[in-house]
Order: sequence, then C-alpha cells, then structure tokens
Amino acid sequence: MSKTDRIDFADLKSFLTIVRCRSFRLAAIELGQTPSAISHAMRRLEDRLGAKLLNRTSRAVSATAAGQDLAARLEDGFNQIGSALETFEAPGTARLGEIRLNVFADAAHLLIAPALPEFVRRCPEVRLTVVVENRPIDIVAEGYDAGIRYGHYVPEDMVAVPLTGPQRWVMAASPAYLERHGTPRRPGDLSNHHCLQLLLGDNSSYRWEINDAGESRRLGVPGPLTINDTATTISACKAGLGIAYLLEARIAGELERGELQIVLKKNAYLEDPFHIYYSSRRYNHPALLTLVNIIREQQSLPKLAGTRPANRRQ
Repeated sequence: MSKTDRIDFADLKSFLTIVRCRSFRLAAIELGQTPSAISHAMRRLEDRLGAKLLNRTSRAVSATAAGQDLAARLEDGFNQIGSALETFEAPGTARLGEIRLNVFADAAHLLIAPALPEFVRRCPEVRLTVVVENRPIDIVAEGYDAGIRYGHYVPEDMVAVPLTGPQRWVMAASPAYLERHGTPRRPGDLSNHHCLQLLLGDNSSYRWEINDAGESRRLGVPGPLTINDTATTISACKAGLGIAYLLEARIAGELERGELQIVLKKNAYLEDPFHIYYSSRRYNHPALLTLVNIIREQQSLPKLAGTRPANRRQ
C-alpha cells in the first residue's frame, strides 16, 4: 500500500493552510473547523508520513525543513488540480469553486458592493470571500486569488486588468466649515486650515498629492485629526471638522446634495485607474472573469474577450 492510499487529501489541504496562516486557530477559521480537529489532522498526517512537518510553540507554528519541502510540492499539485477543475466545462460545473479577494476600502465601496447582486445572480454556486483592508500585502503568500489596488501599486509580476478610468482626488469641505474658516484660494492657504490627515495602510501619514500647474506636487498639511477610514473621514468632513482629501467618486452623493464642496478645483489630481490583479495561473478562473466583466460593464468599459488578458499590463 502506497503512502497516498493512507493519506486523506483534506489533511494535506489543512497542512497547506496552516503553513500559510502560521496558526492553527486562523487555519481552523478559514477551513470552518475547530483548532482541535486541525491539530488531530496534523498529528495523523505526520504519523502516516513518518516525519515531523510542523514546529509548534505556544505562540506560533512554522514548517520544518521537511514541511517546507512538502508544502512547496503540494502547492504545485493543488494548483494543477484547481486549474483542471476551474477549466472543466461540463454542464453546471464551469463556475464551481471559490474566489478570495483582498480589496482596499474605496474599491470595495465603489466597485465590489455594486457588482455583488449581479455576480450572485450569474454565479450562485461560487463562494466569494472579500477581505477589505488598506495595508499592502502579497496576495499569493496570503492565499488570495486576486486583489484590487491602484495600478502603480500592483507588483510587476502580476497580470493587471484596469477596472475603471483614472480616478480624481479632490479637496473638499462642508459649507459650514467654509463659512467659519473661509475658502482656500491657493494650496499655500491650506497651512491656515484644519486638514483631516489620511493614514495609509502602512501607518504613515499621506502627503496630499495635487496638480500644480500640470506638475505633481506633494503637500504636508496641518490638522489634529488622523483617520485611516474613508467613511469616517467623510463624516468628519460633513461635520465641519476640516478639509478632506478624497476620491471625487467616493463623495459624489455628498457633492450632489450640497453636503460637501470641492475647494481648489484646479489642483485636483488624477490618479491611476483601479486594477484587479492576480498571478498568471488564475487567468482562466471563469468566475473571476465574470466578476471583472460585471465591474467593467458597470464602469462603462468593454468586456474582456476570452479568459486571458492580452498582456501583463492592460
């Protein structure tokens, strides 16, 4: 009897998940099992292979040298199995599977949320997980199928597909704030105003990027409030607490209702489009292509023909 006859492939998947998450608890959450069940599966796998695969401490889990070697080999094997299942076009099976996305907050609000009803209608059997966070990550290392970021934040070794046109960043304030503090007429006037600081995913403060006579320029602005969440920033801005630096598309409703006003309009800055990006092995996932096309349709961009982008940077 070979080793493969005695090993449950679910145990192998659990092992890969533990190695990626570096935690029994996180792996259990992802797999929908208890930490105890995951721990028993790993003891069973190690007993059947006759090798120690994981180093366990009270705080962390790491793969042994043998475990690292096995994980690398299994990753290739599971990728091939996944690719075969994703491209299998028997009736009723073409869209089966799971998609895990890592998306920053503004893209989740502007792109993912509007696309969800149509995606669920077209792909009711697909399990879609959307994790919203602003920190920069390695989507492959952390187990995601795709991510959404601005084009210039996409790693060079990824397939990148634009989901929108260029995005416009503006400075905005409430009518009440402008009545109390006046309206800035030039970028230098911001030094005399309360500006809502923007905290990036790496915990650094963002220097506002503006258009200065056709040239890009970064500004350090004053202000006692620092916020890393767009919705909270918009609320603070509407409450008259300061001038905010925001995506124009993100405050379209507030601008239309007169709750916010753009200031220094000529200094608004055009940013790269939102891109969805993924490793080349994910290009043929039919449900991922469906999601991309739904978003592009809603943004009035042409659908992607076929399942593979024409090049790495579209």
